Amino acid sequence: MELAELIGLRPVPCAGLLLTLTRRCPLSCAHCSTSSTMAGEEPDAGQLLRFVGSFTPNDRPDVVMLTGGEPLLLPGLAAGLARLARAAGSRSALLSGMFFAKGGRIPARIMRAITAADHFSASLDAFHEKEVPRADVFRAVGQVLDAGVAVSFHLAGSGPEDPYLADVTANIRREFDDRVPMLVNEIRPLGRAAAWATAAVPAAGGGRVLPCAMAAWPVVAFDGTVLACCNQQAVDRRPAPEHLRLGHIAEDGWATVRRRSLASPVLRMVRAVGPGHLYSRYGRVSTAPGYCGGCRSLPAHPEVIAGAVRDASGPLGELLDREAARMQTEAGPVELVRRHGCARYAELVSLPFPVSRGAAGSSR
Repeated sequence: MELAELIGLRPVPCAGLLLTLTRRCPLSCAHCSTSSTMAGEEPDAGQLLRFVGSFTPNDRPDVVMLTGGEPLLLPGLAAGLARLARAAGSRSALLSGMFFAKGGRIPARIMRAITAADHFSASLDAFHEKEVPRADVFRAVGQVLDAGVAVSFHLAGSGPEDPYLADVTANIRREFDDRVPMLVNEIRPLGRAAAWATAAVPAAGGGRVLPCAMAAWPVVAFDGTVLACCNQQAVDRRPAPEHLRLGHIAEDGWATVRRRSLASPVLRMVRAVGPGHLYSRYGRVSTAPGYCGGCRSLPAHPEVIAGAVRDASGPLGELLDREAARMQTEAGPVELVRRHGCARYAELVSLPFPVSRGAAGSSR
């Protein structure tokens, strides 16, 4: 499973599941959005296995993203979850901060977890490089490629003008001969970066229709709560906003979580038109308090909730949800990254470029 396919599924409701294995991490990167440490909490492993075990061939996500913290602190659990997902017909992707790559050698138990997945993503940025040298990360990624696993890099920088991003993307393209795609993001003021990051927080959009693909895949948080949104402030907030809470893995299986996500008229509208448009259409105030902040604040605006419920509870709401997903999917993964990631480097998500594009398709 290549990165472009994974990203292409992102707007499709319940096509994927983000599964947090742990909040623990041995690295102490200054930009960590989850503020992870080795003292971080994690869901109960047995509950995670039971939840993924609730998938069936006829009711499952297409892809499960295993993340953290650092999921490869639990390589046996990561491998077990990947195997369970595959047994039901789901594919899995694994995202790691590469703590194990110092020296360029991958321990056997970690390689077993990586090769159990269908895709492996390595996080790399200036902060990770202070703890794990780039050359070691490259050697480890080369070993994963040689093992036959699809690989990508998840990169982060301060913005499109960041010289680090120009350097590292060019280095990756040379080192791997354009065989390894990249998802490039801008560091947001979240977690340990809250006090210093300068990347712009998404604006509400002035009432325009701006669909939210980030509310499409359920997210299992560090305490086992299942949320409808991957925004870190939404994932960490307790109690969770009512419209974003889909259940808990101690009590609910995938079928219940999927049904709640797809049947929620508020989530349908958030996914289809975005929170800013909801405030403009139904609210007593014409503008939302930011895009993600406006969504989290919806319970404080019952008139907006009531309008969404009224207009999206029936077949029309289902159709609107499907059409919004279809339009975003047809636009493709590059367009999605242009909106949600670092637009200058969006095309790198589709590496290797089709041969027919030739040199004209390069963004070097």
